[in-house]
Amino acid sequence: MNLRTSLIILCLLASFGCRKTSTPAPSAPAPAATPASQLNHPGGGSTPAVQAKYFKGSIGSSLDLQMKLLRTGDQLSGSYFYQKIGTKIDVRGGVDKDGNLTLEEFDPSGKQTGLFKGIWKVDPSDGLITLAGNWSKPPNEKGSDKKTAFSLHEEPISFTGDVELGAKQIKESNKKLMYELAAQYPQVIGGNNPNFEKFNQAARASVTKKVAEFKKNMTEGEGEPKPEGSMGSDLDVSYTVALAQDDLISVGFNVYSYYQGAAHPNSFSEVLNYDLKNGKQLKLSDLFKPGAKYLQTISKYCIDDLKKQMKVGVQEGDVDNQWIENGAGPTAKNYQSWTITKKGLGINFDSYQVGPYAAGPQFVTVPYSALKDLINPDGPIAQFAK
Repeated sequence: MNLRTSLIILCLLASFGCRKTSTPAPSAPAPAATPASQLNHPGGGSTPAVQAKYFKGSIGSSLDLQMKLLRTGDQLSGSYFYQKIGTKIDVRGGVDKDGNLTLEEFDPSGKQTGLFKGIWKVDPSDGLITLAGNWSKPPNEKGSDKKTAFSLHEEPISFTGDVELGAKQIKESNKKLMYELAAQYPQVIGGNNPNFEKFNQAARASVTKKVAEFKKNMTEGEGEPKPEGSMGSDLDVSYTVALAQDDLISVGFNVYSYYQGAAHPNSFSEVLNYDLKNGKQLKLSDLFKPGAKYLQTISKYCIDDLKKQMKVGVQEGDVDNQWIENGAGPTAKNYQSWTITKKGLGINFDSYQVGPYAAGPQFVTVPYSALKDLINPDGPIAQFAK
């Protein structure tokens, strides 16, 4: 090796020896997300949490209105729709400290199309809200002085996160067979609980089965002469939410049908009580301790309550008294239509069950306090009986 080559190697070694390997400084951990309820205002304080409220009711004679409102402090925004139409109408407004409510409604182009003015009232017994007042056209439009009463009642829906309970509809009209049908059923939207879809399937199957049976009956009667003056046949299936939360859904279905030529329409109730924690439809026995005589306790409460509601005497042999004793007696067939609420167990008695057709259906809420010694402490309603 000559002198020049040795000098080059020495310079290269010196260069590598002086070079320092730089290690990136560890990055600071990202700050945790601040809950919406703790977001700071520029002027201090915190932003109130957004509360989702679901309502059902009517404007005038339109009885199938559903509304969702998001409340942040005294500000409101959301939308409403008629179940039989389905088109959403946006609303926004507010409610003051005295409960005075104002909501303006807008079409898709942003034009104001209506105005709700009324009262936001909270029921102290269950915390649910009632909205009532008048709807009118916008103040600057012709006819704005005409008022139409509205009334909306909060549904007990309290899902967390991005979960909602939406409505689906089956609607059909057949001029040849002279029938119309409209059937609504609930569907859980959002969330990642696989049992939500199991509930959706159960709710959908329950209603589509009724639709299929009705259409089959109409097809079987095809070609038969229609009664003179017949108005045609109808099927209407609607539902009411008794309770909807992350672990439990309780829904009551009202089924109304009329077949042309019949003396009376037929109506009855069905229920879907679903355990979202375990992914199964609930039986009444699932609510109580094994071996508990729950039917006897529920029956006694219902019979006493029905007699008070219907103002029926207690003398033995009385026809109305016997009707109630039989229709609300402690047998499983009398207690197939029940729903879960936060206040108690809701029991439906269909027309003809505890009274004549003219008396209509009856309803009793059995408070959990009357059932507390029978309730399964690990069951779905134990959370309400504490």
